[in-house]
Amino acid sequence: MIKKIVLLISVLIAPICFAALPDGFVYLQDIDSSIQVDLRYFGKDNFLGRKVDGYNSEKSVILTKEAALALKKAQAIFNKDGFSIVVYDAYRPQRAVDDFVKWAKDSNDQKMKMIFYPRVDKSKIFEHGYIFEKSSHTRGSTVDISIIELNKKIHPFKIISRKLQDGFETFYLADGTLDMGSSFDLFDQASHCDSNLISPEFRLRRAYLRMVMESCGFKPYLEEWWHFTLDKEAFPNKYFDFIAE
Repeated sequence: MIKKIVLLISVLIAPICFAALPDGFVYLQDIDSSIQVDLRYFGKDNFLGRKVDGYNSEKSVILTKEAALALKKAQAIFNKDGFSIVVYDAYRPQRAVDDFVKWAKDSNDQKMKMIFYPRVDKSKIFEHGYIFEKSSHTRGSTVDISIIELNKKIHPFKIISRKLQDGFETFYLADGTLDMGSSFDLFDQASHCDSNLISPEFRLRRAYLRMVMESCGFKPYLEEWWHFTLDKEAFPNKYFDFIAE
């Protein structure tokens, strides 16, 4: 009886484990649990305005082992400067990409236009390179990130009106991260790494983010200041569709 009680207690207090992943993939929190997470596609605070197919866990950031270790290296550099990484997205199953594509082809669904693509015709989102039918995220070595001061925590965003350098009035989604001049997933030229639609202060912050990530083996996507792909990908030609339960 005593052995049975001990066994029962050990089961109850055992740590909760994530589901097993395919070879070559890891959970980021197993590599560096200090990195903050706000998986935007798990909830409704994104350009679709709803949860995206394939996102079943709010905190399960999945990457190839090589990408996770490189991100850990970047985190250490940011920490020395008083910042932490915030991950908005990492591995993205193909079914999620398919969900994006389906949304993009539905011209009737415009509910998030004013916040995420105020001056982009939805029918031209593919043409502008904001959505692709195949995404580097699906290869497991791409991350969408920002940075936040070490003494702060990510929080649900607050919508703030903002005027760009060309006079266009848009919205900034303040979530506690360091202000980069435009919000994550704003489909606009203001989100380009070297955009002249934002002030020099914001361009310097983007340059800092890019410099650190490049020093750790990531390459930027020039149309999106938050998007980085490991230069030496583990699976450069393979697209995955597994999901974390």
